[in-house]
Amino acid sequence: MRGWRNAVQETAASKPLFLTIYATVILGIVVSSFYVFSAIYSPNASPTRSISSSWLLAPPLSQNGVSLSSNISQPSQHRSNKLRPIWEAPSRTSKMPRLKSFRLTKELVAQRAKDNVIIVTFGNFAFMDFILTWVKHLTDLGVSNLLVGAMDTKLLKALYWKGIPVFDMGSHISTDDVGWGSPIFHKMGRQKVLLINAILPFGFELLMCDTDMVWLKNPLPYLARYPDADILTSSDQVVPTVVDDRLADWKQVGAAYNIGIFHWRPTPPAKKLAKEWIDMLLADDRIWDQNGFNELVRRQTGPAFDDESGIFYSYDGNLKLGILPESLFCSGHTYFVQALHQQFRLQPYALHTTFQYAGTEGKRHRLREAMVFFDPPEYYDAPGNFVPAVMNHAGGFLSFRPSISKSLLLDGEHNLESHFSLINYQMRQIRSALAIASVLNRTLYEFCHELLVPSSNKSNQGKTIYNLEIHLSKEPMRCVVQVMPPLWCRLDRLWFPHPGALLGSLTRQPFLCPLDHVFEHKSAAESMFRTFLRTQPVILFLSDLGGVNVMLRDLPAEEFGPAINIREYSFLNNPFLPQRVRESWLDVQLCQEGTEDCHASSNTSRPGLLRFPKRSSEETLKKVFSSFKDVKVIQFSSMKDAFLGFTDKASIWCCVENHIPGHIYYDMYWDEKPGWKPIPPKTPEDDHPPF
Repeated sequence: MRGWRNAVQETAASKPLFLTIYATVILGIVVSSFYVFSAIYSPNASPTRSISSSWLLAPPLSQNGVSLSSNISQPSQHRSNKLRPIWEAPSRTSKMPRLKSFRLTKELVAQRAKDNVIIVTFGNFAFMDFILTWVKHLTDLGVSNLLVGAMDTKLLKALYWKGIPVFDMGSHISTDDVGWGSPIFHKMGRQKVLLINAILPFGFELLMCDTDMVWLKNPLPYLARYPDADILTSSDQVVPTVVDDRLADWKQVGAAYNIGIFHWRPTPPAKKLAKEWIDMLLADDRIWDQNGFNELVRRQTGPAFDDESGIFYSYDGNLKLGILPESLFCSGHTYFVQALHQQFRLQPYALHTTFQYAGTEGKRHRLREAMVFFDPPEYYDAPGNFVPAVMNHAGGFLSFRPSISKSLLLDGEHNLESHFSLINYQMRQIRSALAIASVLNRTLYEFCHELLVPSSNKSNQGKTIYNLEIHLSKEPMRCVVQVMPPLWCRLDRLWFPHPGALLGSLTRQPFLCPLDHVFEHKSAAESMFRTFLRTQPVILFLSDLGGVNVMLRDLPAEEFGPAINIREYSFLNNPFLPQRVRESWLDVQLCQEGTEDCHASSNTSRPGLLRFPKRSSEETLKKVFSSFKDVKVIQFSSMKDAFLGFTDKASIWCCVENHIPGHIYYDMYWDEKPGWKPIPPKTPEDDHPPF
């Protein structure tokens, strides 16, 4: 103190201004010290509260390598223990916390965990809609003890601003869909195992999930029924082992344990397995994470832990494992093909989109078919009222009721011939609907100029084939969306040879099969059929408003115009479909000429119903459709003398037993090829999609 006093006296004797400055500094030090000691010894101070929810407060530290530190809001010193509810977005006037505040820590997990359980999924931005669907199902079930791992900053930002609890995995992985089996796909799998190894030491139970699954019922009470299990895992079992809600009979489960849904407890055996698992994967990047898990766990299977629970010893003889029942924690086969939960009158807990054949688009479409995928409102609507095309100038949904005879569905054996007869019949109807949708798609443009000119080519019958030249303006394009019908199959589809239905399974024949059993899905817009619209004429050929051939290659939209988008068969039954769209449909029916109210007129016999005589002429249809506002009608010399092309997006059926290759291509042109039969390729040169 003597030093400080002498300094003050000397300064006072020389320059009074410096005295004021020194006094201010000393006073500031004293006041600061007071607050520091108050914070340290305050009874309300808590190290846990000091980091309560900074990760949930509100763009990352840097963007494009430029520091944003000057724009980052500093977290408040006083926080509430109450977390912001999921889906409650941060204020747009706030700034996003530093990226390091999104790190996975024990404190972060503790904030979200309930009854010591945390539910986790992870992904990149390509799976944003899957993640939102995953979170929405859980929150609708009243479950909030969840976290989402973001593998890229784009996803982290997007989830944060939607109010989703998110943490940074530090993966810096591509934001694109990486595709099953790709090197990045395997890298993502290793991230899952790293997460397990990171969370288990925190002491929490971990329910780890893939993003391509949804929760249909709160699983936590079910998992709590088996407190002795170190791990509870789902499986790819398709032959049911139980018919109620017990754990699967582990002695009968021969299929792979599926790591898309599994529950870990922080026990020493579970931690030991997790450590050996990640060591295995890091030592050999050729090992698929699920194969590695199965290899380790199946080192030993049995004996049973007890007589009742269904838990058994595995791995090193100390790990207690239980297999979740295949009818409640459903795979893509037990849910969509067998519908085991319906046959057993059970309410499933989970649906995982395995056993499907069209990548990410196929997964998305399956969840939409089941009406468990959450799409934005515009998916269910579009500019203007979506009416069946002829009624409105803005666009429309086009649907039709398929007509299938009992003999095609049920008569005879379920074999290749009967299966392909059924599928081919349905494909021909779908072709017709897509042709009409395509024609209507081309008529629904504002300020477009359409011109029919005779082609220099002549048909075999000597009739003129007309080219339709469409000159597009710069106005926004409008579209007709095809609502696909339900598809019926008589044979199952798999990756390996089988007799048509897996032995021991409860596959009912025929069954309502997912669209990816027969058709491919491609592109985010679900493009199935591409039409020429810009660089060259389009030649149309309608056959009695019936069969329409599919003849064009896949063409880029930016060069050849828009695709015909599709919707799932259950679309019109989805509760998210706006009521005004439900009520705006025009039902077009074919009737027998001469019967009551059967006449070609734009006057409807009752609201929403239009009846046409069968085999109406082009002039008749043109006259009726032209009476609707803003609908342009494409003219032909005859309704039978034009050709409409699409991209062939039919898939394959698989697989024939005792034949290599064993798959058979579906052919959209089967009825144009005399003698066509459902047979696999005879040689490698024949192994290609049909032309």
